[in-house]
Amino acid sequence: METVLMNLSLELAVATALVVLTIFIHLGGIALLLALLRRHRGRRTVRTLWHEGLGILGAAGGLFVLHALEIWLYAGFYIAVEALRSFEAALYFSTSSYTTVGYGDVVLDERWRLLGAIEGANGLILLGWSTAFFVAIVGRIRGLENEVQALP
Repeated sequence: METVLMNLSLELAVATALVVLTIFIHLGGIALLLALLRRHRGRRTVRTLWHEGLGILGAAGGLFVLHALEIWLYAGFYIAVEALRSFEAALYFSTSSYTTVGYGDVVLDERWRLLGAIEGANGLILLGWSTAFFVAIVGRIRGLENEVQALP
């Protein structure tokens, strides 16, 4: 019983550390994307749909890279503690957990299975945060479309 509590405490401590780390990675990444988008937008005196479209593509690519980093962080941890046998399996498991797809054909070592579930909750929140950010960016194009349509 005492060993189980020690393992659970360790697993929860690691999960907390990984969640906090991924949140800071995400916060830093979104702040960087915002700075780049402002810089991109400020270079032009005349905004065009093409110009705004490039900003949206950059934001989408940046968000994808952010999520990939976070997924790889979890996968690297699974390999480091030998919760899975290969990096391919760790990356596959991490991706399916993070995106909450959760196929179940690859499972973690019993000592770390709670971490896999917490990764799913973490991924859900971070994907939601990215979705809100992306919707706000795309909303800027709507405003530009309305401006263009209002021109004589």
